[in-house]
Amino acid sequence: MANPASPPTKRAFQFVLLLGVVSLFADTTYEGARSISGPYLAVLGASGTVVGVVSGFGELLGYGLRLVSGWISDRTRQYWAMTIAGYFINLFAVPALALAGRWESAAELLIAERVGKAIRNPPRDAMLSHAASGLGAGWAFGLHEALDQIGAVAGPLLVAAVLHVRGGYQESFAMLLIPALLPLAVLLTARFLYPRPRDLEQTASKVSGEGMPRVFWVYLAAAGLVAAGYVDFPLIAFHLKRQAIASETFIPVLYSVAMAVDAIAALIFGRLFDRKGIRMMAWVAALGSLFAPLVFLGGSGMALLGMAIWGVGMGAQESILRAAVAGMVSPDRRGSAFGLFNAGFGVAWFADSAAMGVLYDHSILLLVTCSIGLQLAAVPVFVASHSRVRA
Repeated sequence: MANPASPPTKRAFQFVLLLGVVSLFADTTYEGARSISGPYLAVLGASGTVVGVVSGFGELLGYGLRLVSGWISDRTRQYWAMTIAGYFINLFAVPALALAGRWESAAELLIAERVGKAIRNPPRDAMLSHAASGLGAGWAFGLHEALDQIGAVAGPLLVAAVLHVRGGYQESFAMLLIPALLPLAVLLTARFLYPRPRDLEQTASKVSGEGMPRVFWVYLAAAGLVAAGYVDFPLIAFHLKRQAIASETFIPVLYSVAMAVDAIAALIFGRLFDRKGIRMMAWVAALGSLFAPLVFLGGSGMALLGMAIWGVGMGAQESILRAAVAGMVSPDRRGSAFGLFNAGFGVAWFADSAAMGVLYDHSILLLVTCSIGLQLAAVPVFVASHSRVRA
């Protein structure tokens, strides 16, 4: 790791910090919306299957389109332009939900928000990886995720406060216009200060070649199993409301607890990743398998513990998973690598979300069993990918 006091490392840290602040405000916006999207769809007349399919299809596009945006960003080198455009779509779809009068309209906007995220994530992560090269990939991506999750905590709490005072979903979505404007200002500032993030790269890459290395595909298989076993929060919120386990006001608070744990886990596992490598994800997958029985089979106290464990898994997914990809491919291929990785992850997430919604309507016990089994199946695959990286 480079000397933290050196000018190049200081600039890299400042760049990570700026992108982290962008994510902080952006997450305040769309995670605030996500914390109530499931109950909102239910109020508009959607079923559990609809909630699962809408959430899963949004994630499918949100991850699948990253394959295209990552490839385009590498070919055109327009990393900044694509990042800024994606954030505009991603953020302004949220307050527009206040105008939705039918679940179909709300579903379209929720999917549009995911599409915007698909456009901006691969080029943003490629730029972030250049700064991460001198700071430690795990620490840089972990710090970025921690700042990201501060917003993910603030957003649901803001929504909970609006619901408590006004008692309406439309007012909650409209209020999110304010944090939607702030990250755009910070993002444009970062673009002005760091027009060429590639200049922040401090270490020569040891990886070369046009294609993706074999370890990348093994690692993607492990990540896909984790995605296939994870239950998206809208369905969890739908369950908590339907079973009267938590009130409408308390559901966003539960999500904030998960996001707070996510932020702490991202920093801890980011540091551990720089020391221990990919095998840390095996431990995370094993721990993450415990959330489903706690959330879906227990009462309010068990649901709180389950959401904390759910947050640990999310923190690791958003920090360690990205950090490992950055070290597997050459700098010129990172946009494509992040896009390909996220596309595969998103296909698995979509299959899971749609299936879990159907399973929920038929058998909650079967849903829990599938969630546990898929995540535990990822453990030996992560161990195998760690061995290949060491080799």
